[in-house]
Amino acid sequence: MIFSSITFLFYFLPLFLFLYFISPFKNTVLLIASLLFYAWGEATYTLILLLSIAINYVFGLLIAHYEHKNKVIVGVGIAVNLALITYFKYFNFIAQDLLALEQQEPVHLPLGISFFTFQAISYLIDVYRKEAEVEKNPFNLALYISMFPQLIAGPIVRFKTVAKQIKQRVSSLEGISQGIKVFVVGLAQKALIANGVAETADQIFSLPETTLTMSVAWLGSVCYSIQIYFDFAGYSNMAIGLGLIMGFTFPKNFNYPYVSQSITEFWRRWHMSLSSWFRDYLYIPLGGNRVSPARTYLNLLLVFLLCGLWHGAAWTFILWGAYHGFFLMLERYKLSSLLVKFYRPLRHLYTLIVVLLGWVIFRSENFTHFLYYIKTMFALGSGASNVETFGYFANRTLISIIILAGIISTPLYPSLKKFIHWYKGKHLVFIPATIVLELFYLTIFLLSILTVASGSYNPFIYFRF
Repeated sequence: MIFSSITFLFYFLPLFLFLYFISPFKNTVLLIASLLFYAWGEATYTLILLLSIAINYVFGLLIAHYEHKNKVIVGVGIAVNLALITYFKYFNFIAQDLLALEQQEPVHLPLGISFFTFQAISYLIDVYRKEAEVEKNPFNLALYISMFPQLIAGPIVRFKTVAKQIKQRVSSLEGISQGIKVFVVGLAQKALIANGVAETADQIFSLPETTLTMSVAWLGSVCYSIQIYFDFAGYSNMAIGLGLIMGFTFPKNFNYPYVSQSITEFWRRWHMSLSSWFRDYLYIPLGGNRVSPARTYLNLLLVFLLCGLWHGAAWTFILWGAYHGFFLMLERYKLSSLLVKFYRPLRHLYTLIVVLLGWVIFRSENFTHFLYYIKTMFALGSGASNVETFGYFANRTLISIIILAGIISTPLYPSLKKFIHWYKGKHLVFIPATIVLELFYLTIFLLSILTVASGSYNPFIYFRF
């Protein structure tokens, strides 16, 4: 079940919210709903989720109780979590690509295992560091790990962020109103923008080398860059919005990453809950930038190799991680000091091109696919130039969505809200600003619902991870 589906929007969510708000046992309703939500798509593998909850509950108690041995205990707890994700996520890759074993029965990848495993590891480490109190109520920990809004695709929430809210929270009318608006924006990002370019991106990336042309290759890479941002940011916003409705505050996950002036800035704005997770639980413990320059570069590269591997069990993901790690090392070495001397649009162009080419690596099925796609983008491919082919994909609807996505990728909306409030303060607004904003949310909600109801192309990228 995905958020942008008829089943979720018209059946699961209304029923859940009704039961949640009338029940005095809100955590019980939320926990049962979360397990049912997961079981809807992963009935067999719900036991894996429950096993992860049980393991981390026990290890949390052991870490808190045996303080003189808690370093060993937390190490074993992390190892068990990593073993769980390694088997389910990387067994096929290790067996077939690394060990070249004969064809094995493929191991199925449980939904959301990357997200709930990282949340569990952060819980154990925070208890060990005494940054969070151990949770003695197993149902509260189960709720933290399995909470359905962010279970499948994040954001990655730290236990210390929501521990008090799990035990006591208030769903105010203001919070519910704000949550609905954030959810609607996320739904529109997913249904109207991401889905609007997804089919074209998939069609172009599936073209063979002989028919892929330079202009079409660039179009495909732009479409995929838009798709992955609005797909993931849309889901994150829907999760954050659902949290606000219930009285939870989840961390912001995206902050207009495509306006970045460097790759370093890009990673401060993109998937921020994952970036901060790697920073706090891997990069800093490795020494961060407090060690020698050579060691700092090695730390950056290692972190991003693992970041790539976290996204998927394939050589292309590892290459994508190394690619970003390389540019981060380059910027830390001398490139950043050179970039600040450049004209601002040139810095922005540099970042967009590096990120866009990185998404080509990320999207490619294998090295061969990546190489011929990149070659074609730079006029080195074998595909014959054909304007009609480009026109076949670049219809008016697609171009309109790309332009709209480019505008929305900038902080236009916050600036517009400030502008409206400034006008309101000057008594120059004839139509109340609140009415304009409410009509905006209602319009994009209705358009999103119509798109979902029409059965339009509706993939979800992060189900792969």
